[in-house]
Amino acid sequence: MTQSGALQTMHSQKRSMPVGMLSAMLCAALLSGCVSKLVTTPPPATYDLAGLQTAPAVKGRTSAQILVPEPFALQTLASQRIVVTRGPLVAYYPNAQYPDTLPKLVQSRIIQAFEKSRGVRAVGRPGEGLSIDYQLLTNIRTFAFNVTQSGRFAEIEIFAQIMNDRNGKVVEAKVFEASVPVAEDTAPSAVSGLNVALDEVLKELVAWAVPRL
Repeated sequence: MTQSGALQTMHSQKRSMPVGMLSAMLCAALLSGCVSKLVTTPPPATYDLAGLQTAPAVKGRTSAQILVPEPFALQTLASQRIVVTRGPLVAYYPNAQYPDTLPKLVQSRIIQAFEKSRGVRAVGRPGEGLSIDYQLLTNIRTFAFNVTQSGRFAEIEIFAQIMNDRNGKVVEAKVFEASVPVAEDTAPSAVSGLNVALDEVLKELVAWAVPRL
């Protein structure tokens, strides 16, 4: 076969290639590029909320068993993202996250704080089979690193209610707040400040709740 004849044959084969085969080849190339990007993109850095390291001071001890449901939070807070506020702007730190959603983390740290206090007979989350006397209902209103003209602050505000599980009546309610200055606008510094603020809130929450149960 002459050289010109071979070239004509190759061009003829290209023209006769099925459209489906061309589409499959194109999809494979695109998928290969996506997989390569996923493999080379590092996972987000994970920062935990440590909770109380020492037992909070409480007055007396109660025989009550308390239930701590998952706290309520707006969608901006009900995720693994670390919230940053700059005036009216609400954003998140890129490539940084909590190990679980914020409400679940706060729920765990509240339970741990009551356990460390030894101020209640038993404390747990729904589904753990406790004979409940009271529920501690909480609402996470603020949990963010706040950048203002006057400085940078880790700020937490949690509204708590003690509800009698026998009759559904709220015994008492209170807002717990903490604001801690933070030197740097970075995810590690922000979470470090939030840990200090959460410690303050948990200590006050447990000391307030135990005598009322």
